[in-house]
Amino acid sequence: MTERVLLRLARLNKTLVFLTAAAVTFLGLLLPGIIGAAVLLIFAAGMAWLLATTWPATPPTARTPRVLILILVIAIAAYKAT
Repeated sequence: MTERVLLRLARLNKTLVFLTAAAVTFLGLLLPGIIGAAVLLIFAAGMAWLLATTWPATPPTARTPRVLILILVIAIAAYKAT
């Protein structure tokens, strides 16, 4: 199943994926309190799954920024939840 999902993701338009990710992030930032935090945490869970799945194929120079962005999204979600 994971391979099917990754193949479908690979066929998507990269610009559309970026804009959708940006929209979900901004939605999470704009929504108040726990609702925004939940949106960001669900988004972070998807990011974490994708990062873990593609880790072997990810160049070492790209791993650190991706992990830092994931940590930043989780930290913002935690801040919004309080």
